[in-house]
Amino acid sequence: MPASRRAGEARRRGDELLSIGAVLAFLRDDFPEVTISKIRFLEAEGLVEPQRTPSGYRKFSAADVERLAYVLRMQRDHYLPLRVIREHLDAIERGEQPPALPGPDARPGPVEEADRELAGSSSVGGVRLGRAELIAAAEAQERELVEWEAYGLVQPGPDGGYDGEALQIARLVAELGRFGLEPRHLRAMKAAADREVSLVEQVVAPLRRHRNPQTRAHAEATARELATLSVRLHAAMVQAGLRART
Repeated sequence: MPASRRAGEARRRGDELLSIGAVLAFLRDDFPEVTISKIRFLEAEGLVEPQRTPSGYRKFSAADVERLAYVLRMQRDHYLPLRVIREHLDAIERGEQPPALPGPDARPGPVEEADRELAGSSSVGGVRLGRAELIAAAEAQERELVEWEAYGLVQPGPDGGYDGEALQIARLVAELGRFGLEPRHLRAMKAAADREVSLVEQVVAPLRRHRNPQTRAHAEATARELATLSVRLHAAMVQAGLRART
């Protein structure tokens, strides 16, 4: 029986609130990959707001379980980002019809996915996470983060914390890992990124050395634009290569 139906039956029976472990048991039949870290991450993103006991333990209602099941289903079946899923949930709460779902052939291609990632990167500025927070947000484990760091994919800052870019990289590396791609497979991507950084630096280094603050600010804007173009070019080449093989 789907998790949403079981949650609905629990609501009709007037069952007590559920612990996070019980919620995990409810959801795992339909979503075997879900973890407690995933549930906590969705809570941190504001997609579900469980009650808290005086001791701080989470307690989920049947409505909370239904929301979680909806989020997981939209991610798995329709590849919707959390921002769009949140809009769906807000519409449902207002009693409105949520936006139409994309068709089976409407999943964004590599270029569109790259644009979405670049747009999302503008919202992670100023983020500062501890090690445990990064692991939870990336839905990873300590041993995975150790391996990512060993291959230079994710690096902490001087204070031992992680910024928004590190979080974004960690999430993408974790997602690739679910397809069987290990950090050792990603060394080529890291090497390519390092070469692209060198190319950008060749262009903007003279501007950064300038005494004029406006010129130095222009250097940073140029670096961002070149990075965006580089990512989009890489995505377009991947898309062209995949199309050539079909």
